Amino acid sequence: MTKSQSVFPEGRHALYDTHKYSAALRSGDLLFVSGQVGSRADGTPEPNYEDQVRLAFENLQAVLKAAGCGLDDIVDVTTFHTDPENQFESLMKVKDEVFEEAPYPNWTAVGVNWLAGFDFEIKVIARIPDDA
Repeated sequence: MTKSQSVFPEGRHALYDTHKYSAALRSGDLLFVSGQVGSRADGTPEPNYEDQVRLAFENLQAVLKAAGCGLDDIVDVTTFHTDPENQFESLMKVKDEVFEEAPYPNWTAVGVNWLAGFDFEIKVIARIPDDA
């Protein structure tokens, strides 16, 4: 059995080291990306919600790129929200910027009451292309 490989983006942020986790794990042709948040380089949250969501997607794309993947390789998305009802409109605005056309990935949204100071988190599973 092949051992999983850790994947980290260039310029990885402080949260990976502080909380001791991998940005993603490659297992065979699958990439399991840990929850990405709208963290600035020092590990602090972007204060504006819409900007925090946008930064979380940027951090996600950096992790995908480090594994040779892109947004089109995502097959499953789970997002976590601290106030889904009031955040939905801003989230959909950013989501529509990121995923402009079908086919869209599978998506599950979960309301939570705590995200370590953040208001949005996104984790994905992606299929790694053969040429990556």
